[in-house]
Amino acid sequence: MDALIVSLQSVWADSGFQGLTGGNAIMLLVGLVLLYLAIGKGFEPLLLSNIAFGCLLGNVPKTGFFTEPGVMQVILFGIHNEVFPPLIFMGVGAMTDFGPLIANPKTLLLGAAAQAGVFVSLIGAMLLGFDLREAAAIGIIGGADGPTAIYLTIKMAPHLLGAIAVAAYSYMSLVPLIQPPIMNLFTSKADRSIKMDQLRTVTRFERIIFPIFSTIFISLLLPPVCSLIGMLMLGNLYKEAGCLDRLNDTAQNAMMNIVTIFLSVGTGLTMQADKFLNYQTILIICLGLVAFAAGTAAGVIFGQIMKVASGNKVNPLIGSAGVSAVPMAARVSQVVGQKANPANFLLMHAMGPNVAGVIGTAVAAGTMLAMIGPVGK
Repeated sequence: MDALIVSLQSVWADSGFQGLTGGNAIMLLVGLVLLYLAIGKGFEPLLLSNIAFGCLLGNVPKTGFFTEPGVMQVILFGIHNEVFPPLIFMGVGAMTDFGPLIANPKTLLLGAAAQAGVFVSLIGAMLLGFDLREAAAIGIIGGADGPTAIYLTIKMAPHLLGAIAVAAYSYMSLVPLIQPPIMNLFTSKADRSIKMDQLRTVTRFERIIFPIFSTIFISLLLPPVCSLIGMLMLGNLYKEAGCLDRLNDTAQNAMMNIVTIFLSVGTGLTMQADKFLNYQTILIICLGLVAFAAGTAAGVIFGQIMKVASGNKVNPLIGSAGVSAVPMAARVSQVVGQKANPANFLLMHAMGPNVAGVIGTAVAAGTMLAMIGPVGK
């Protein structure tokens, strides 16, 4: 009998229940809420479900995930050593059509204008007491690009990774709710009803040369984001080359799915109670909303400028797609435009600034890395 009691005491002493803190319990509840939002409500389910489950795993005491070799250490290595974000970008590139941007290069300016939210939030974060690198990592949420947010946060403020990743992906999933009120605020019904001319046909040569030239130019200009831009454009080259169908299929399907699992589970693992449960997390979530709203507003306002400059040939709604939530932001522009004018078809026009936003967010991240430098330097 004594031996049984000793055995039971040993099991209890080694169990996670014995080491469970109040903070762990709260984070387990947070993980369950995120799972509900992902599966029950459909908020970015492919990403948020894995982040939520990673949060559950990361808050179970005594697992050894963070100290002992194993698959979780491999996943965390990929998170902390910029392995997964560039691979995600390869898959994004393989699924992205840069044709609308090539056909109407002026929309690149809308993608650039929407990055204003990044710098608005950066300034706000500094005013609230975050240091420059932390503020830069928080600001990138405004680009609505999860992999870039993770990439920059790892380099600038790795201790904030969990909060920034959750904020970035949450706001990406809430694009259809956040953007329309801002779009309506800065446009009239007449603005939203503007029909745009059909885009010209983009040649195969243009589609092939674009990723090659973009990689060379942007990488020479901003070497810190060479891996992101390079993988994005390599994936797009697979798509456009016409003779790399097997690689294109692998990049946008099997590899994309596998890396998404690793990246999102690893991000969830970083949401440990001692790092996540603090007032900074609340500030980050609020600043992320400010960044996203400011980016949307800046895009629409610049769209108004382009409307005037073009003689009312540009619908300013497409400026809101300058945030890089591809293709959701472009779809929102289409929906809002069609509510004002059922004959309006803005989707392909909005895809121009939308894919420009992907490039713009990476450029913004590279600019901050070049100007400020990563942590430890």
